[in-house]
Amino acid sequence: MARNLTQQLIEQHLVSGKMTPGEAVQLKIDQTLCQDATGTMVMLEFEALGLPKVKTELSAQYVDHNLIQADFKNADDHLFLRSASRKWGIWFSRPGNGISHAVHMACFGIPGKTLLGSDSHTCAGGAMGMLAMGAGGLQVALAMAGLPFSLVMPEVIGVEVSGKLPPWVSAKDVILEMLRRYDVKGGVNKVFEYYGPGLDNLTAMDRHVIANMGQEMGATASVFPADENVRTFLRQQGREADFVELAAEAGADYDQREQLDLSKLEPMIACPSSPGKVVTVREVAGKPIYQSYIGSSANPGLRDFAIPAKMVEGKNVPQEISLDINPTSRQLLEELSRNGDLNRLLQAGARLHQTGCNGCIGMGQAPASGRISLRTVPRNFPGRSGTKEDQVYLCSPETATASALAGKITDPRDMDMDYPEFTEPEKLQDMRPLMLAPRDTTDEIPVELEKGPNIQPLPEFDPLPEVLSGPILLKAGDNVSTDEILPAGTDILPLRSNIPAISHYTFSRIDETFYQRAKRLNADSFVIGGDNYGQGSSREHAAIAPRYLGVRVVIAVSMARIHRRNLINFGVVPLLFKEPADLARLNQDDMLEIDNLPKQLQAGKKIMVKLAEGKELEVTHNMGEEEVATVIAGGLIDYVRKNHLQG
Repeated sequence: MARNLTQQLIEQHLVSGKMTPGEAVQLKIDQTLCQDATGTMVMLEFEALGLPKVKTELSAQYVDHNLIQADFKNADDHLFLRSASRKWGIWFSRPGNGISHAVHMACFGIPGKTLLGSDSHTCAGGAMGMLAMGAGGLQVALAMAGLPFSLVMPEVIGVEVSGKLPPWVSAKDVILEMLRRYDVKGGVNKVFEYYGPGLDNLTAMDRHVIANMGQEMGATASVFPADENVRTFLRQQGREADFVELAAEAGADYDQREQLDLSKLEPMIACPSSPGKVVTVREVAGKPIYQSYIGSSANPGLRDFAIPAKMVEGKNVPQEISLDINPTSRQLLEELSRNGDLNRLLQAGARLHQTGCNGCIGMGQAPASGRISLRTVPRNFPGRSGTKEDQVYLCSPETATASALAGKITDPRDMDMDYPEFTEPEKLQDMRPLMLAPRDTTDEIPVELEKGPNIQPLPEFDPLPEVLSGPILLKAGDNVSTDEILPAGTDILPLRSNIPAISHYTFSRIDETFYQRAKRLNADSFVIGGDNYGQGSSREHAAIAPRYLGVRVVIAVSMARIHRRNLINFGVVPLLFKEPADLARLNQDDMLEIDNLPKQLQAGKKIMVKLAEGKELEVTHNMGEEEVATVIAGGLIDYVRKNHLQG
């Protein structure tokens, strides 16, 4: 039977399991990616495994999130990550080199490889024919240790792309159209595989935009073929020898099919406060704005800055508007400087920020109170920008620039000019010389880890007790994101290597009293929630911090893929309401009890929860045998050390 490209990639890396949607599979991981906000925990986890070096073909550690050095914390973390990279054979990318996903694609991406990253937008690597996925840091640490990655075999949605994008419409509008169709949970346990003649009109970096934000649909991955456009990209990076042509086999089938005619698309925009609230720009045009922000992993290409530069040439951004330019990489910033586009932006009044994630994760560039911010970033969850009551819209660079010039949300097709032309340069500066390569494995001089005072040991968690009882410490609604469970931002991100300190912010965007109530209780507790609980970032701190505060069970209507696994990794039991309406039966502070929980989990999918006055509630779970064993053990580190790394 002819195979689609996703099936080929999975089959080539299959360690165990059946390639039937819904079945558990384990895959060999070729490459791993970490960024600094999650990487500190990954390195502490890898240290806990006790191995001398990584076992992947290539692992890379980037510093792109915690760039603001307001005190010692971030700087100390950078030194720790550099020393860990030296110790265990990992590429290290220094602060200022750029955002992990774009830099990794330029320096290390190879068609046909698997890539697992401790950042949910690692899926951007699918732009060049990789099977690229985000995961919690502990699973990335285990992949670095040479262990396979476990996941549910996804369905594959074949998206046939035809046509050519009209003027003033770009790749961001493509993925926003997909989000309009699928919303933030329509891609759970699915891979979106793009194929068809329309791909001839999408560059590798256009595809990066689309693959990156596939995560916002909840997708396991997005996959594009490795074709001549990918070859052109690798040639531009001086790596044409890494090109491997990959495509679906003739006559390959898909679990579902989707049609996408590029020629029929128009400028789109996601309204506050969800990437899935997509409308046409025309529908919200005219609203006054405060800020337009261009950059991030979701629009990292040279054209995403060059087109705005040509749009503002000879014009001035109004005094009341902040046009924020957030270059994606050192390579891109050098090229913008060389070709004059940076000057065009600056002369129009744009503000230049350092290369990194920055405002995308609330590290600076927060908008003014009650004002609209248009951003080319991948997410607009409530408060993620750093302003509590923010009004962030997601859009293309063209829409952001046209709106900045007009001072209001503007369809770029209304610009009184022709759509600017842009041609990719044949060559770009190689960034690898500014990265620290893994040390020679024959070097026997030991490397000591540099641990500043903010880097604290991993908490140790107890196995699951026979009887679990406690209150519902929090009742949450639908689409609760990991930003709401454990926020980012300038105060919080620097604490990623200090669980006791960062736990103060647990659920603070939902209930500012949660930490105090959990500490007063000082005992086991439950959290309940609605649909798509834990959407968004791969940050495992959103599982570790609640567990540190005593949360042992989360019961929800449904859960996002990465967060569900992160809960398991740290011994928090993810249960599901058998009937979604049962959520309404429970309230915050209700007492729950589960007897013989380990035995119930091992016996099957049915779990009985005792309520007040002798009543019971039946819930269920979708864990496999190994996942059940992991939560019973209290987490994945002890389970793996005992079952996989002995001897």
